[in-house]
Amino acid sequence: MDMETALSELGVTDDLLDAKTKAQLDNDGFAPLPGILSPEQVAALRKRLAELSRIEGSRAGEEVHQEAGTDRLSDLVNKDPMFEVCFTHPVVLAAVRHVLGEFRLSSLNSRAALPGRGHQGLHADWGVLQEGQGYQVCNSIWLLDDFTAENGATRVVPGSHRKRGIGPADELDGDPRATHPDEVQLIAPAGTVVVFNSHLWHGGTRNNSDRPRRALHSYFTRRDQPQQLDQAEYLRVRTRDRLSPAALYVLGVWDELGTAS
Repeated sequence: MDMETALSELGVTDDLLDAKTKAQLDNDGFAPLPGILSPEQVAALRKRLAELSRIEGSRAGEEVHQEAGTDRLSDLVNKDPMFEVCFTHPVVLAAVRHVLGEFRLSSLNSRAALPGRGHQGLHADWGVLQEGQGYQVCNSIWLLDDFTAENGATRVVPGSHRKRGIGPADELDGDPRATHPDEVQLIAPAGTVVVFNSHLWHGGTRNNSDRPRRALHSYFTRRDQPQQLDQAEYLRVRTRDRLSPAALYVLGVWDELGTAS
């Protein structure tokens, strides 16, 4: 198994992304992919996340990260087959390949910004890139609610993924929580997936609505970089047994014996 074979088996072809989407990823650092999830899928995912949050309680999200003012869950690869779409959908994988080339899943988590909370400082997911360094990480936000200006939609600074040697604090007088003059919010309906180069400066905004703003994040890294969550360490037998070799390759846990690699 190799990257091209795995992607081919998952239905990834060269014509899945149009020129506009590729240009958005290259120039702006992000691209919305509308209608990836059906309304039925969105409803089912919302329901399952609520169930998992109740089951896990105060432990929810602890495999990767817990954040005040949000409901988080982690290690979703192992928690229901319905989450498999987040690391096997061919259009999303085509976009990630465009950014990274060869890659594997780093983590699959969820984040719900609670009413009155959720504001984050602008950040990149891999630190500050230096001259000569290529892109290492790519993220995708799976919108389970409409993202609006009111409910905490993610803000991004278009083109910031192309900066080298500086981070958000360098342009915001040391305060990455401040508003950047070039930032825009990702406003889009539920069912959209926004793929973004994770060197793009981004962050959640305050949820000023009266209900949580929910999303999934499938986060990818180049295959030679460590994963945010070690997929081989966490992989459950029933997960391994249900996934195809191509899906296991995307997780970074496949070799000729189907064991960790």
